[in-house]
Amino acid sequence: MGVIRRISILDRSRTREGHPAPQALRDTVELARTAERLGYHRFWVSEHHSVPGVAGSAPTVLAAAVAASTRRIRVGTGGVMLPNHQPLVVAEQFGVLEALFPGRIDMGLGRSVGFTNGIRRALGRDTTDADRFEEQLAELLGWIDGTQRAHPEVHARPAEGLRIPAFVLATGEGAGIAARAGLPMVAGDLRGRERLVETVERYREEFRPSALGGEPYVVVSGTVAVAATEEAARRVLLPEAWAVAHSRTRGSFPPLRPAEEVEALEMTPKERELYEGALVGHIAGTEEQVAAELALVAEQTCADELLVTTSTHDRTALLDTFDRLARIAGL
Repeated sequence: MGVIRRISILDRSRTREGHPAPQALRDTVELARTAERLGYHRFWVSEHHSVPGVAGSAPTVLAAAVAASTRRIRVGTGGVMLPNHQPLVVAEQFGVLEALFPGRIDMGLGRSVGFTNGIRRALGRDTTDADRFEEQLAELLGWIDGTQRAHPEVHARPAEGLRIPAFVLATGEGAGIAARAGLPMVAGDLRGRERLVETVERYREEFRPSALGGEPYVVVSGTVAVAATEEAARRVLLPEAWAVAHSRTRGSFPPLRPAEEVEALEMTPKERELYEGALVGHIAGTEEQVAAELALVAEQTCADELLVTTSTHDRTALLDTFDRLARIAGL
């Protein structure tokens, strides 16, 4: 039976109906403490701008708060969206994090830009900036290892010379970029298993060893819900599924609503279709069911690590999921 040896958490600081956005950030820090106590390998935070349902807009700032509130767990970003920033500034920010929390910081990097034209204008970016991700990645790594020569009089302090593990989020061309750079890849999501396997295989085939990685390293990501019953696990998924349906029919990704409210909603046929579709393909069930499904994922992908991205309105149910998952994984 396949086994994924490392289990980690990516928390997107999802806002919840009835709770202000600042509470979502405090919940993230508290969840990181719980993750460390339970034995999870990493705890990552994300970057989103002007999204009503997500409070995490400044991932390196939030990562600093998480690292300061924990002692052992690795802390990082999943990810900093490099096209939104100057590589020098990103290098400096991670240099500060690594200097303050040595040996615990991960630099997860993505290639997305703002979701809407308004956000992109506010950031001073456009959709074509994502096409420069590979170039920006090389520049960023050059600032850190001291080989950046475009501006020889400039140095990324305190980052230069530090070893800060970098990961590439494999959206679009990300798998190929990670392989060419010789970096670990974060691939998702678990719902599209066939496509996920193809992405992983492509990455391994194209991987070029580098000073940052001698062999491929695959992190697969997705939603996992574990509960005492299959129905209870499914209810963990309802708030996020409704948020997805809402965003695709009304253009705005909202705060999470309680599962009981979602169950009572009258949906249009289109909303119902999107909602039901958003519930399909996740790993959810009892401990026995989830253990079997994770073993299948391990066999299909030979992944080195699982990054769990579950969000829900009920924090008790969320913490129960992570507690049960830790038991399944033997953390």
